Parts: sequence; C-alpha cells; structure tokens
Amino acid sequence: MAAAEKDYPIKVGTFLFTMVEPHPGHEVSYNRWYEHDHFYSGCLVGPNVFAGDRFVATRRLKDLRSTTPNDMTSDPLRGSYLAVYWWLVGTDEETNRWNVDNVNWLHSQGRMYAERDHVHTLLYDMQWNVQKDPTGCTIDLALDHGYPGLVVVAGDVNEGHTHAEVEAWFRQTYLPEAMAQPWGPELVGSGTVIPLADDAPADVVRAAAGPRRFLQLHFLDHDAAEGWEEGYGRIAEAIDASGLATHVWTAPWQQTNFGTDDFTDQLR
Repeated sequence: MAAAEKDYPIKVGTFLFTMVEPHPGHEVSYNRWYEHDHFYSGCLVGPNVFAGDRFVATRRLKDLRSTTPNDMTSDPLRGSYLAVYWWLVGTDEETNRWNVDNVNWLHSQGRMYAERDHVHTLLYDMQWNVQKDPTGCTIDLALDHGYPGLVVVAGDVNEGHTHAEVEAWFRQTYLPEAMAQPWGPELVGSGTVIPLADDAPADVVRAAAGPRRFLQLHFLDHDAAEGWEEGYGRIAEAIDASGLATHVWTAPWQQTNFGTDDFTDQLR
C-alpha cells in the first residue's frame, strides 16, 4: 500500500478555534505571552492535542472581511489573532474536560492575560475534508505544513436542509471549481459546533453559533488576499445562491512569525 493510501491512526476529530483581540497598546505583550506560555501551556501540553498553529489578521486582511452583521465578531476590526488546535478523533469529552480544568488552573496561578478579549472561542467537530491533490498534505498535517494563507468561512444550514446536503454541494459543485483557480484552496476542513463546558472560564464569551453552523478552514499555498475579488470575495453569494445555507462570515489570515513581534503594529 502506498504511503498516501495508508490509514494512519493520527486523525483530527475536534478542533479548537480561538479568535482573540488584544487591547490597544498591549499587542506586543499579548503576542509574547501567547507565544511563550499559553500556546503551549493552554493546550499543547495536554492529552490528545497533537498540533496547533497561530494566524494573524493585519489591517490589510481585515479590510477584506465580510462586513454584514454576524455573530463571529461584532466589528470587522476585532479578532486579530487566531489559534487552531487539533484534537485526536474520539477524545473530545476527555480532552475538553482536561482543557477546562487546565485553563482554570492557569487562571488560579496568575498565568492568564487580562488585557485581551475572546472574540470567538469554540470547539468544532471535524466532519469532512477535501484535498486538491489526493496525495498531498492531509488535514491531519495541515497545522504543521505552514500554509501561508488561511480563509475561514462560516455559514448556517437553512431550515429544511441538512449538513450532508451542504457538504455535497461543496464537494461536488463549489470546491472542484474553486480548487482549479489560482486563488483557490489546497485543502479544506469543515466542522460543526461542540458546545463549551458549563464551567469553562468566564472570560470566554459564549458563542451564539448553534447546531446548524458550519465553520470551514481553507488552507492556501499563497497569500490569502491574492485573487480575493474574484474568489473568496464572492463565496457569500455562492453559498446563499445554493439555497442550502446562509453565509455568516468570511475572513482571510496569514501565519504569524513565531519568536518575533512581526505584525503587532499592523492590526489597527
């Protein structure tokens, strides 16, 4: 059996999506705290968490975000940093319990950072993924691959329709065409909401997203702004026109540069 066809046991089942806004004037200190402590102590030291990555939205990328009212962020300029973590399939309850207890312990030890706001922090169950190249990078390796661009796409399944119908539309109609375009993704993963635990830290805003929500991560081998007008700038129109779902939010991101203060002066 070829390596690309082997059914390896390390698979993403749940992903933690946490979008945060540092308070003005605290961009550098927040970035350093997150990189040097929380990126690791908050998640990666835990059981069943096997990958993580950080992304940033500079002002040039925020200006491309969808601006219709939505529950992902109350202001297109809020939500400058995004961290995503992969949890092993079948471990969401165990890992969620550890994660909540661990972060509450970090609070008790004074190792959190007060001068920042959670904009959208939620768990998602990875439902499906599509690769442009069947022998290319899999979703399980995506956070370690270093994709230079990421686009987050959120929507809600319309009444009378199902997540399965929306998945089929993306797989059969939207993504084949999009992946053939220069602006298109190399890899897409799509998840549905897992509610936060009742005793999750109080500073984590309870997201309004419900069971009809899908949230997708579109990994790009180029800067997310490239071809935006003809590409992701029109995905809302395509989703709404399908009749299956209603577009909620689309936003481009780029990789942070670990160990530097890069981009901290480009957020506003």
